[in-house]
Amino acid sequence: MTLFEELQWRGLIKDMAGEDLEKVLNGKPITFYWGTDPTADSLHLGHYSSLVTAKRLAKAGHHPILLVGGATGLIGDPRPTAEREIISKETLNKNLEGIQAQVSKIFNGQAEVVNNYDWFKGYELTDFLRDVGKYININYMLDKDIIRRRLDSGITFAEFTYTLIQGYDFLWLYENKGCVLQAEGSDQWGNITTGLDLIKKKTGKDAYAFTMPLVLDKYGNKFGKSEGNALWLDEEKTSSYELYQYLINVDDEMVISYLKIFTFLTPEEIEKLEKSNNENPHLREAHKALAREIITDLHGEQAYLDAVKISESLFSGNIKDLTSKQLEDAFKGIEPFVAEEGNLVDFLVKFDVCSSKREAREFIQNSSISVNGDKITDLEFQITKNDAIEHKYVVIRRGKKKYFIGKFE
Repeated sequence: MTLFEELQWRGLIKDMAGEDLEKVLNGKPITFYWGTDPTADSLHLGHYSSLVTAKRLAKAGHHPILLVGGATGLIGDPRPTAEREIISKETLNKNLEGIQAQVSKIFNGQAEVVNNYDWFKGYELTDFLRDVGKYININYMLDKDIIRRRLDSGITFAEFTYTLIQGYDFLWLYENKGCVLQAEGSDQWGNITTGLDLIKKKTGKDAYAFTMPLVLDKYGNKFGKSEGNALWLDEEKTSSYELYQYLINVDDEMVISYLKIFTFLTPEEIEKLEKSNNENPHLREAHKALAREIITDLHGEQAYLDAVKISESLFSGNIKDLTSKQLEDAFKGIEPFVAEEGNLVDFLVKFDVCSSKREAREFIQNSSISVNGDKITDLEFQITKNDAIEHKYVVIRRGKKKYFIGKFE
């Protein structure tokens, strides 16, 4: 396959601009860009499809520029329903530093990272209106889908002009960095075409662009959203184990399209996994490959192996195989209770594992209580700090899936 054919096979091209886009992508190296506003100090899994696509183009020999919007982030890209919350400059700068470091790591320092605040910070408003605003018709802006959808509820002037600012980004990169292609998610098509129009009207030349479909689950929700919370690419915000659990449990009917979008596995490898997914879905080979490829790319092979170990140890009950750090990853988001030494029956009641001593005794006698992976049937069993994992954590399992974690001080 050519690069263009592979992008199409993977479902990564929705909208296109430029008659010779296929020839440009398959030809000699060009410079292209993808951008994001620093609304948080980390990118999340939803951004990852754009990052992977950028890496695909880079692997084909094209030069990537990743734009972090220090200027556009001060305004906020219009949302379909309401204005974005304005963040402080201090928060924005902190977010900007986090994303720049993250992108540099993901691309092994091979991607050029730029900040559009660098070319806007000294730009006088009147000069911008004269140099840029005069080239874009109001009717043209009103016809942008995101703006048209906000007209009834209202849209601020700042949001209204966002498309001019992003359009100028493309023009600036075209003139100063030789950037001839923009690749974004499909929700940015209106802003992309503003940039293409500016380049054409200001220079008389054509630039190129394509958008990627937004990645959704089978219910139409954005990929990487878990109970309303983003799954962050920063390992300190979302552990590799959390990513593993999300990816290993994605819908069977979506996993093959995710393998095409998010991994560098070859078409032959993906077709083999598709066959396995259809014939032996219980093996979850496609899901495991998806988790392996994404986590290894983001956090490294060891982080993936640790995530697998945590998952397998919890499933098998081999809690003692885990380190305290792995336990913290496994139970992230659950505040451990302050453990105390003592009789197991009293322990279970005191820390709300069981509602009464009678219930505690019944669970113990029915082999339904495990302490650090060991089933306990002795009503006189004593919990001590010396038996805790690394003299720190005690993990109680009640039944098959109910876990409680305590920490000795």
